[in-house]
Amino acid sequence: MRAGGWRTIRRALQIQRVLVKYGLDDVISETHLFRPLRFLFYALPRRRDRSAPLGERIRLALEELGPVFVKFGQAISTRRDLIPRDIADELAKLQDAVPPFPADEAEAIIAAAYGQPAEAVFARFDREPLAAASIAQVHTAALQDGTEVVVKVLRPGVQVQIERDVDVLRWIADLAARYWQHGKRLKPREIVDEYEATILDELDLMREAANAAQLKRNFHGNDMLYVPEVYWDYCRPEVLVQERIYGTPISDMDALREAGTNIQRLAENGVEIFFTQVFRHNFFHADMHPGNIFVITTDPERPKYAAVDFGIVGTLNPSDQRYLAENFLAFFDRDYHRIAKLHLDSGWVPAGTRIDQLESAVRTVCEPVFNKPLAEISFAQVLMRLFRVAQRFNVEIQPQLILLHKTLFNIEGLGRELYPQLDLWKTAHPVMKRWMEDRVGPKAILSDLRGNLPHVREALRELPGAIHRFAEQAANGEVRVRIDSSELDHLYAELVRARKQRLWLAVGATAVFIASVVFVLLAT
Repeated sequence: MRAGGWRTIRRALQIQRVLVKYGLDDVISETHLFRPLRFLFYALPRRRDRSAPLGERIRLALEELGPVFVKFGQAISTRRDLIPRDIADELAKLQDAVPPFPADEAEAIIAAAYGQPAEAVFARFDREPLAAASIAQVHTAALQDGTEVVVKVLRPGVQVQIERDVDVLRWIADLAARYWQHGKRLKPREIVDEYEATILDELDLMREAANAAQLKRNFHGNDMLYVPEVYWDYCRPEVLVQERIYGTPISDMDALREAGTNIQRLAENGVEIFFTQVFRHNFFHADMHPGNIFVITTDPERPKYAAVDFGIVGTLNPSDQRYLAENFLAFFDRDYHRIAKLHLDSGWVPAGTRIDQLESAVRTVCEPVFNKPLAEISFAQVLMRLFRVAQRFNVEIQPQLILLHKTLFNIEGLGRELYPQLDLWKTAHPVMKRWMEDRVGPKAILSDLRGNLPHVREALRELPGAIHRFAEQAANGEVRVRIDSSELDHLYAELVRARKQRLWLAVGATAVFIASVVFVLLAT
């Protein structure tokens, strides 16, 4: 067996050993990973028994297992509707209270990055970390001019840990793809590939700095979200220096209420910020757990979000973005036939699926939760029903949307904690309507027309020559039609793609037609 294979096996055994160490035997019993070897782990001595609360044991196990597992705990900590409150409270500690690494190591990383010690770079560097997370930890400091900043430092050896655990995930994904009946539909290999690219990007703090700068530009002049300034001269791949912000953690509801914060407006602004990022900017913060979000309450009636930790951001390609937008709007309008048709047209549902049956299934899941506040929706039941629908109609998982799903998961959990009476549908609908009008309204068509006029002019200039050459070839019997299997396959693929984009092709054709008329008029 290859060395990499043995490394994966050893890591899988370590995972099992940690689970047993913290008395999480039920996890081993309920999973199939190395189940035949579970008795070996029971024989190992334990340093902790079952007397500790379950939530604490789960948290400690995830901390010991490393960054990939900590991030999983962070994600589910926001879903108090899906897990017991005591476990959620423990897992919430993973958001910014992971055990820190020694300050000496942080200073050594800083010295290596700058070529000089921290005390020479900063006027003040606080050795006690402000917060510690799975990928990095944060120290407060001051620049030489007295500007207060935070210094984010990567954990030592974190890349090796992550690559090791991704190997385990890939091994499990390969097994699932081969032997699991839903492997083809759920695409486990592609999901792991997407996750690997995302989490490895998070290890480059220069990339995070660029993400923060882009998000700040996107919300320039917007009073709903504040993004701290990046100090580029101090940024390195292992070290990030940003403006220090002062706000209330969004999870501290007592402090927010004491400050007189308009909680309803805060919750509604959060929904608008999310949809604006996804659909208007196509650039969204994809790690929005409570540890990364603060609230500035200088004006309690107009509270402002302040975001940190921009290591994970998401974007969508235009076709996925339009597909999701149309699905949201169809849902808001209770147009379940439209939702079913969009799924079929996208190719995510096998051809030949009866649209009326899919429509009925979607209606059954969506209708009970429509126009209800978050407090009255059991998302656990909704998720189970959606999963059954996906199984029944062989809906394929789209790995490129995993980040968006994760972000929605976090946002909905935050909204439930922040303002359970929030009407998500009523708040989001106007945002989506405005976006769609901007994309397909008259202004959008005129903008496309102006952008395409040079190309249309060039195409029309070439058109007479092309027609003349074709006519000569036809007259001389030189026109041939060649069809082979590969061309048919390519044609079929193009038809599928064109079906997804038929609306935008129609708009484009209209723009070209108008441009042609305008050009002819100008030319005459």
